[in-house]
Amino acid sequence: MIEGIRHIIFDLGGVLLNIDYSLTEQAFKNCGIENFDQIYSQLKQEKFFDDLETGKITSGEFTQSIQQIAAHEISEEQIITAWNAMLLDLPVKRLQLLQQLRNHYDLILLSNTNEIHEAAFNKITQQAHGTLIGAFFDKIYFSHRVGMRKPDKEIFERILNDTGFKPQETLFIDDSPQHIKSAEMLGIQTIFLEKGMTIEDHIFKPKNQDLTSS
Repeated sequence: MIEGIRHIIFDLGGVLLNIDYSLTEQAFKNCGIENFDQIYSQLKQEKFFDDLETGKITSGEFTQSIQQIAAHEISEEQIITAWNAMLLDLPVKRLQLLQQLRNHYDLILLSNTNEIHEAAFNKITQQAHGTLIGAFFDKIYFSHRVGMRKPDKEIFERILNDTGFKPQETLFIDDSPQHIKSAEMLGIQTIFLEKGMTIEDHIFKPKNQDLTSS
């Protein structure tokens, strides 16, 4: 048990789901978009990426935006494949850890994501573990579904208001420093998961447990 903490908010990509931004960058470069790293990164991105993550544009409008900046013709399928290239695996030991933590804490999932990635990581977890990531949380906040995204403080306020959680009793774990800063401004306790750190090796020490056990 963590002293004084009753609720834990988890980021998804980079905290639970392994991701590699460079794979998407390289995939788009292979499609002829040589400056992709200048229009999208973990820390900064062009507006249409934000609009996709907040549900303001559809996946079709997103692929059209990519096509407009491409040096030559690129198909919708190529764009979706390249966009999903960053999504890797969700290790079973992290799901086992979530099962154990849920016996002691309220668990919330908060992710800046989009309908393309949601379909992709649901497929990954379903095929690998026979379940969806949502099964391990009390509530989920996906940016494209709630119309807000990190680091805007409004999405943290939404969670606190919806759940009634006290910020001082709430822990937020994320791998982006700008997201951590916003949560801290509201009094939420935070852990910045730096590069090379994992929740199972550096924050929690799970016991061996079968994924299907209660």
